Amino acid sequence: MDAIEIKNLTKKFKDKVAVNNINLEVKEGELFALLGTNGAGKTTTIKMMSTLIMPTDGEIKVLGNDTKKDYMKIREKLNVSPQETAIAPNLSVKENLEFMAGVYQIKNPKEKIDELVKTFKLEEVLNQKAKTLSGGWQRKVSIAMALINNPQILFLDEPTLGLDVIARRELWSIIESQKGKITIILTTHYMEDIHYRHTGWWGTGTENNRTDGTAER
Repeated sequence: MDAIEIKNLTKKFKDKVAVNNINLEVKEGELFALLGTNGAGKTTTIKMMSTLIMPTDGEIKVLGNDTKKDYMKIREKLNVSPQETAIAPNLSVKENLEFMAGVYQIKNPKEKIDELVKTFKLEEVLNQKAKTLSGGWQRKVSIAMALINNPQILFLDEPTLGLDVIARRELWSIIESQKGKITIILTTHYMEDIHYRHTGWWGTGTENNRTDGTAER
């Protein structure tokens, strides 16, 4: 089954065309990248796929559901880690996770939080206020928060933006550990981010097709 199916997708803001006639399919369990420069329409595409904004033309189906008709049903099955981290700066890492568990009414919050702390290796920063963390740690916490509701699809908008080489590698190790468990769709403008990592990628601002496998060096 396709996690995402896009047909003739277009988004205009007044006279500006942000996304132009995209056709794309992403399989369930796939780790998929939207590659492009700043302003190429990557974030706009993710916002349409996650039902935050509606397309001007075209159709998007998420897990078989139409984003225009079934957006409430779709929102129950996904989550988004935005380009700007969504953490509360004056709360500790633990408090941020507890807050999100409450928002989503997680039945066994301690068990889920413990699982995420282990996956993201957050033990050493668990009681620190989020605003004291480095960019790499903040990004890890933001993604952990987006996984609190066990989404079937996770959107990551520029997850490695501004991180140093070591922090990027650590974050990629965590992202790749989720491959096959859930569908992950991310945006990036770093060509090296897609080497040896994705089963598919698509370049925004280019011809409207996807590439399977990894980018060639």
